[in-house]
Amino acid sequence: MMSSSHNLSIWFFVGILLTIYGILVLGAGIYGIFSPPDVKLANLHAPIWWGALMLALGVVYLYHFAPERKKQ
Repeated sequence: MMSSSHNLSIWFFVGILLTIYGILVLGAGIYGIFSPPDVKLANLHAPIWWGALMLALGVVYLYHFAPERKKQ
């Protein structure tokens, strides 16, 4: 029987997904600066804001729920 002493939190995987999606959306927003889409409110650069927010939240989740961190 195989037994493991430490479990991975589901929030760690959520952090991985948020980080990946944040990088992709932020990259698309940066590309949109150099090749602007033909839509209203493109000057607000929503993909940059949302990409940065998802990236920051993903990094916070990765840090907080990392498997090697010890609970205090």
